[in-house]
Amino acid sequence: MGRVSTSHQPLRGVPVPADSGAPVLQPPRMGRWALDVAFLWKAVLTLGLVLLYYCFSIGITFYNKWLTKSFHFPLFMTMLHLAVIFLFSALSRALVQCSSHRARVVLSWADYLRRVAPTALATALDVGLSNWSFLYVTVSLYTMTKSSAVLFILIFSLIFKLEELRAALVLVVLLIAGGLFMFTYKSTQFNVEGFALVLGASFIGGIRWTLTQMLLQKAELGLQNPIDTMFHLQPLMFLGLFPLFAVFEGLHLSTSEKIFRFQDTGLLLRVLGSLFLGGILAFGLGFSEFLLVSRTSSLTLSIAGIFKEVCTLLLAAHLLGDQISLLNWLGFALCLSGISLHVALKALHSRGDGGPKALKGLGSSPDLELLLRSSQREEGDNEEEEYFVAQGQQ
Repeated sequence: MGRVSTSHQPLRGVPVPADSGAPVLQPPRMGRWALDVAFLWKAVLTLGLVLLYYCFSIGITFYNKWLTKSFHFPLFMTMLHLAVIFLFSALSRALVQCSSHRARVVLSWADYLRRVAPTALATALDVGLSNWSFLYVTVSLYTMTKSSAVLFILIFSLIFKLEELRAALVLVVLLIAGGLFMFTYKSTQFNVEGFALVLGASFIGGIRWTLTQMLLQKAELGLQNPIDTMFHLQPLMFLGLFPLFAVFEGLHLSTSEKIFRFQDTGLLLRVLGSLFLGGILAFGLGFSEFLLVSRTSSLTLSIAGIFKEVCTLLLAAHLLGDQISLLNWLGFALCLSGISLHVALKALHSRGDGGPKALKGLGSSPDLELLLRSSQREEGDNEEEEYFVAQGQQ
């Protein structure tokens, strides 16, 4: 009969107190390797989603600028984009409903006209004026001026009591306003009409984002999902933009040989194909933002948006020959520092509250962006975090 060992060896997998004198178990190497792989996969996934967002956001900016050089009907272009986004959002809703066997939310006419219409009208004007400005301004001036939307968002957030007046917010306002002044001061490619259009879009964008936040905070409407929000916004945006289109572009478009009085079918198909592609890019931008936020956080989207502005200006100077002086670059850096401070303040404030993080949108992407805010699910329920739709950058 063999001897039974009486030595006190710790059993595998059983934790041993640190003061027992026995060796402390270390995590298995395989476990640490799995953690490293998971971290690496998370980093690669985040990088991929950020690059996808950059491709759509920067791509649609330059695409719309290029298209307006030959197609001088930006409001009609915007309306067609809205129709494409509505088509794809309706298709997405149908696919989700078929796969989940759960009916999607459909608002009553009373709620639709009373609560959604103001947000849709502000969004339509923001997007329409933004695209209109491409006829007059460079991509760099457009990008910089649209970045000032944070300034108006803060102002209207204070008016609607969504923010409390703090010294840090005053500093943010001064940094952004000072940066905008330095960027436009003695600019060799400055256009008053185009600048007024972009600044007007940014002003309306401040109203739009404030109304959007108030709309999405109403949980009883059930519009936390971005696809549902896009689906409900687009028809009213189309109707809201139509009077502006009829006044400024209707007659010219009706006599244009590129659309209604076409003589070359091939040219007509190329024009319609180009417009339809822009709508696909706009929807893809919104969806890429949704993926980025849902897989990471709204803070990641905000930080990525800041670096995206830098990439846009560098590409505009390199590809389009936009002339940016040292003073303009300093103004841009000052504006970005204000935006970065705002993002950091919102992140710290949200962390301190311990509740859902509702960071304000940067309002800075120059396409028919659909700025989607966080839709991360809570434990055990299907509630999504507050989420922003439709930024004005087409």
